[in-house]
Amino acid sequence: MPSATKSFHFKKFIGNNSAFAAFVFIFVISVLLKGSVFLSYNNIINILRNNSIIGIIALGMTLVIITGGIDLSVGSLLVIVGIAVLAVTNFTGNILLGLLVGIVAGILLGALSGTLVAKFKLPAFIVTLGTMSIYRSVSQYLLNGGGIMIDGRVRDPFIAISNTNLFEVLPMPVLYWIAISIAAYLFAMKTTTGRHVYAVGSNEKATLLSGINVDRVKIIVYAISGFLVALAAIVECSRLGSINSASSGSSYEMDAIAAAVVGGTSMAGGKGKIVGTFCGALTLGVINNMMTLLGVPPFLVGAVKGLIIIAAVLLQWNLNEKNA
Repeated sequence: MPSATKSFHFKKFIGNNSAFAAFVFIFVISVLLKGSVFLSYNNIINILRNNSIIGIIALGMTLVIITGGIDLSVGSLLVIVGIAVLAVTNFTGNILLGLLVGIVAGILLGALSGTLVAKFKLPAFIVTLGTMSIYRSVSQYLLNGGGIMIDGRVRDPFIAISNTNLFEVLPMPVLYWIAISIAAYLFAMKTTTGRHVYAVGSNEKATLLSGINVDRVKIIVYAISGFLVALAAIVECSRLGSINSASSGSSYEMDAIAAAVVGGTSMAGGKGKIVGTFCGALTLGVINNMMTLLGVPPFLVGAVKGLIIIAAVLLQWNLNEKNA
């Protein structure tokens, strides 16, 4: 009997922390396959740094999916916000003004998508598919298909935003990712609006009948997603010193959705954890890293990510069927 009790608690723990368990499983497999190479300081730091931008975007994507929506425009939005940041900074020579314009643009464009979804009852898939195409097309038109670089007058302080280390150890993008994740967790779990996000995704009609302004919640969530994309755009521009209208942000929407889904966020809405998304982004980062270390052709990386998304959704469907 005691062993049965222990087994029950173990299964319950795994069920409640599936994203963390998946990360630990992938991490152990990676250690067994590549040992010291995988565990080296530079490799671990590279995994964290390379996934910080997707990790930040995935936090907003998680909130959107919990409401029952989706945002396919995040990659293209990152590009057009990045162009705004660099253009204003280059023109004025004022970094703070450039960052402020980028953040405001991200919030407004995110809120625009939210308004189209909430007020006009358009499917989120169609709205964000359209804005994805618009943002990318406008970006390429503005830069004639090329890119824009930070001006030499402000290059060093601008680059320093993302290319310095805290205490010479922790890269700043990773610190931003951790700090924003904590803020997103507090918003989702400790605020009234955060609880309304889950309510909208669980049962929109019941939430509306209970007196909660569903439209307002949806617009706020898409605005938050736009805000987080703007922060990610600033990190990306600072890391590279430039943004490219054709290649920057490519497939970021797929990576962000994958991180959320692998982290346990239900595509049906109503379920999801910020901590799970953090673990999901780390899991995908380790998988990407292992594919590189094992010499998997880069053209197959997208196929592997697609299989991971399908497997995660199938697992969710299986669990929902058992709980029904």
